[in-house]
Amino acid sequence: MNRRSFLQHSAAATALAALPFSIRAQDKAGARKFRTVLIGCGWWGNNILREALASGACELVGLCDVDARQFDLTMKNGAAGSGATPKRFKDYRECLAQTKPDIAIIGTPDHWHALPMIAAVKAGAHVYVEKPIGHTVLEGRAMVNAARATGRVVQVGTHRRISPHNVSGRDFIRSGKLGDIGMVRCFVHYAGGPEKPLPTVAVPPELDWDLWCGPAPLRPFNGGDPRDPRQGAGNRGIHPRGFRNYLDYANGTLGDWGIHWLDQILWVTGEKYPKKIFSTGGRPIAGPIVHTASEQTTDAPDHQVASYAFDKFTVQWEHRRFAGNNTDKGENVGCYFYGTKGTLHMGWQKGWTFYPIDGRQAPISEEARLNSPDSQNIRELFADFLAAIRSDGKIKPVSDIGEVHLSTNLALLGMISLKLGRSLEWDGAKERIVGDEAAHKLLRRDYRPGYTYPSA
Repeated sequence: MNRRSFLQHSAAATALAALPFSIRAQDKAGARKFRTVLIGCGWWGNNILREALASGACELVGLCDVDARQFDLTMKNGAAGSGATPKRFKDYRECLAQTKPDIAIIGTPDHWHALPMIAAVKAGAHVYVEKPIGHTVLEGRAMVNAARATGRVVQVGTHRRISPHNVSGRDFIRSGKLGDIGMVRCFVHYAGGPEKPLPTVAVPPELDWDLWCGPAPLRPFNGGDPRDPRQGAGNRGIHPRGFRNYLDYANGTLGDWGIHWLDQILWVTGEKYPKKIFSTGGRPIAGPIVHTASEQTTDAPDHQVASYAFDKFTVQWEHRRFAGNNTDKGENVGCYFYGTKGTLHMGWQKGWTFYPIDGRQAPISEEARLNSPDSQNIRELFADFLAAIRSDGKIKPVSDIGEVHLSTNLALLGMISLKLGRSLEWDGAKERIVGDEAAHKLLRRDYRPGYTYPSA
């Protein structure tokens, strides 16, 4: 799809989304609807489901979550307009077996991406799975292999690959207007302060906490109620929405935000593998890690710097959960591409800006075009997913799992370097850490008894 046709499609999708749900569904009434299930019915899973239903191409036949409180929220947030009431499941295996979906949306926490995704493609479903694709490198490799073996389309939620301003920024860089790139710096900066341990509380009767932890270690429960409007992204309890800073279940800010911007670098430049990785960081502001039976803190770093040496340029990742300083135009996230003709800041809500090396020339900018209510472009990414499915293998999705696996690896390797406190030499083609067996073993982890690590 060229940029012109993409923007025309995007404008049409935006106009369609402004209509009431019932009218949008009628507009697509003549098209075949894909039997669709949502596995992981939390906040982000609902964001994806909303766009799937708005497309008019999906019939919701199943909801799956280990927390039964999520079901009513999901129906309230949009699934109620999907026709027949979908069946509800706690176990994704039962969901797949009974509903026999064409599409499975996986919006679970990171540690629960691999097993449902692999099971879904083996059951014949195409999959939209959230990023990062896995918690460990070899989980990701097993997921890619399963997608290829079954011939199913697997789209990953790196929606910035299809955001209009990111597409045009990529075109600008690839046209040569930035010159040769020597360095890229990507970053996310937030405000924050010292962290106090949260107490262990009783597991709510609607939540199967053992199954929520699944293949990962079983930790004490310190969460809240997803129906409580105060349970926002800043909640430090593991569930709901706080899991990303508990390393048993995710990989901190690098595994969350980092995957988006590291993916942008590979997508823009066409590079695949760094040769060397080094990362450092810590918790000087958040404070020491507490993990006892009665209370616990998060255990991810409150700041981290990771360097990646590619053949043609160097990449630096930086995040902080304190200070909260902003960059130009108020953006505290994005990438700076440093070229011989100037600097391009690829941002989020403020679009992109090119600053020429010649100060006499005016900066060039393009504003973002994001969708409400989440200020993202999930709608366009889901449309691309449907187009790939309908092409019968002729079109790859823009966020194909094989490509986003490489981006996910960057974040995961950065976390391994941080954990060990030393640099890594990476053979990307063979997916092997060279000359460091202790580090190489961390490309996977042991699952809890009762769960089998997926074979790559």
